[in-house]
Amino acid sequence: MFGRDLLRFALRALTAHKLRAFLTLLGIAVGIAAVILLTAIGEGLHRYVLGEFNQFGTNFVAVTPGKLGTRGGVPGMLTTARDLTQEDAEAIARLPLVTAVSATVNGNAEVRANGRVRRTLVNGCGADTARMYSMTVLSGAFLPADGRQARALVVLGATVKRELFGNDNALGARIDIGGERYRVIGVMAPKGQVLGFDVDDAVYIPTSRALMLFNRSGASEIGLTHVPGASPARVVAAVRETLVSRHGREDFAVTSQQEMIDALSQILDMLTMTVGALGAISLLVGAVGIVTMMTIAVTERTAEIGLLVALGARRRTVQGLFLAEAVAVAALGGVFGLVVGLGLAGLLAVFMPDLPVATPWSYVLAAEICSALIGLAAGVLPARRAAQLNVIDALRAE
Repeated sequence: MFGRDLLRFALRALTAHKLRAFLTLLGIAVGIAAVILLTAIGEGLHRYVLGEFNQFGTNFVAVTPGKLGTRGGVPGMLTTARDLTQEDAEAIARLPLVTAVSATVNGNAEVRANGRVRRTLVNGCGADTARMYSMTVLSGAFLPADGRQARALVVLGATVKRELFGNDNALGARIDIGGERYRVIGVMAPKGQVLGFDVDDAVYIPTSRALMLFNRSGASEIGLTHVPGASPARVVAAVRETLVSRHGREDFAVTSQQEMIDALSQILDMLTMTVGALGAISLLVGAVGIVTMMTIAVTERTAEIGLLVALGARRRTVQGLFLAEAVAVAALGGVFGLVVGLGLAGLLAVFMPDLPVATPWSYVLAAEICSALIGLAAGVLPARRAAQLNVIDALRAE
């Protein structure tokens, strides 16, 4: 029997019991639609998070105090890790591939101006910070490179400027930060939110002023950018060698943004696979439906099977007929589920634009192949039963 005859026979058998076939393929369709919808949300979240990180560039490297690793000892005990200092940042800035460096100190403080008070993030940073994080100054200028004897200058984020000064010009105004007076020299252009955090709700002061304001002896992080295209591993190795020579040992951690993105990408890939697997569970329900339908079909068509064998059809051909029918049901259910899943994902993107949705076509293809394989696997036992029927008994069946 030719392949087209096999397919025609299988489709004719399905159309003979339209409602039963539809309900069976509906089980497969629900499973495929669930896989596509869940993986679309997972993949959209994946791309959204990575996009949020990549907007600051991929040539960023962070140095933090304390070495990453497993150590013994009681949690919470004081360590002998050396602070990261502005001198460390200056030493890193002299490295060949480094383009910008900033020692950062972060804290929270009350900011007062025009009779208004707002508690906000205070970033103690260097002159290269705006360039490092691809931030734009809307008016005025960013912090000057005046070394460790920094003046009481401040640059306002867009949200802080709006809350304290409204539409008035803030340049040259005096504001109070944590009980100290600062002069506003710049206002940043709106940057928006990153992972739900308002980047514009912050002020920027020189690192040395932040160290005094928060009574700290060292920076919480040294950030740096390197020449685009340079090997992050090479830059990390150079930074590590420089700081080891200064500290006498490796009591710090150096992490490139590419390493952060790779680690985050692996986590998000696992998340997408997990939600896809949860959706695939419903495919098992569809498989049970196919087994049930095909078992009933074998019982109902016993006489037909006997006639085919009596006319010379091989048992392998009979088995192929029922397998083709099972695969046809699963394939049609897969196509129906594909249309429904893509439609729902599209509707989510239209009516919920804040929800990141992106259809991963590799998962779509895998789901379609999986539906066909499920039909094949679910039809094996009924098909074998049909092929093994005794010809005489089958012909006598009503």
